[in-house]
Amino acid sequence: MNSIVIADDHPLLLRGLSDFLTSKGFNIIGVAEDGQSAYNLIVKLKPDIAILDIRMPHKTGLEIAEECQKNKLSTKIILITFDQEEELYEQARSLNVYGYILKELAIEEIEICIQHILKNEPYFSKGIESHLKKSTSSDDALNVLTKTEKKVIKLIAANKTSQEIAEELSVSIKTIHKHRSHIIAKLKLDNKPMSLSVWANLNKHQF
Repeated sequence: MNSIVIADDHPLLLRGLSDFLTSKGFNIIGVAEDGQSAYNLIVKLKPDIAILDIRMPHKTGLEIAEECQKNKLSTKIILITFDQEEELYEQARSLNVYGYILKELAIEEIEICIQHILKNEPYFSKGIESHLKKSTSSDDALNVLTKTEKKVIKLIAANKTSQEIAEELSVSIKTIHKHRSHIIAKLKLDNKPMSLSVWANLNKHQF
């Protein structure tokens, strides 16, 4: 029977995944709440599969995947994450991880993911792939912005206030408010206070 180690610094998710997989007949041989402990378990127990949270104290899931690759450990890595950043996804791909699942779909998709891995097929969450398709359309959206609007959105992504942006670009705050509303209209965003800031942060790797 295939052996599995699970690591997540959210105890509820860790327990939920562990209970779910045990109920499905999988052999959970170790659990950890931080990256270093998880890596130690992998080295010691040599599980077939390790399910790792990407962001953990002491070592991230990506760092563990990198160590496993460097030390030629045969454990197949599945990463689970709330992050939908293309950069992390690409990094995971480059480290030959076998699975990449969004946390909100973890219970739904983990079994399917493991079944793929047992056949030596990588599995990447449908959620992340559809999100990345959406962000390629945001590339097109950026093309409709003027140079100044792109500067403004870059500063919004750096969490600058309108006042700070106005000072940095040597214009009035009124001008920045005007730029913001033009950007919101061009990107077809909701006119909610945080919409632009959220969009800028999600797409900052493109600026």
